[in-house]
Amino acid sequence: MLSANNKVEFIKDVIPQPSESDPFFSSWMCCNDMVASWLVHSVFVLIRKSIVWMDKALDVWNDLKACFSQCDMSHISDLQMGASSINHGDLSVTNYFTKLRVIWDELDNFRLDHVCTCNGFSVIVQRKREDQAM
Repeated sequence: MLSANNKVEFIKDVIPQPSESDPFFSSWMCCNDMVASWLVHSVFVLIRKSIVWMDKALDVWNDLKACFSQCDMSHISDLQMGASSINHGDLSVTNYFTKLRVIWDELDNFRLDHVCTCNGFSVIVQRKREDQAM
């Protein structure tokens, strides 16, 4: 929703809050309040209670990110175990592949991308494909 409404910059701190004397302050506040409202209303009520009083969309985003983007190695291990233990069974090929794909996507989300300008990058991509094949 944020990218579709061209508001991602508010949670990436690309558009910092202008001073109150700045002519764009009221426009910034209007957009910030809209983004903060979207974020607050997109979470469960119990979570909402901890962020509803935050004024800046960036603060809301950072608080939610700090609380929910953490993943430990045991969770990664559980995902890897889940991927290796899925069997086709009575599932259609589509359902089987979709289950695997969900696990792979979650693993990708928790693993940092390597930034590499060397020839080794293709080796990293190849290893990822081999892991998925296994």
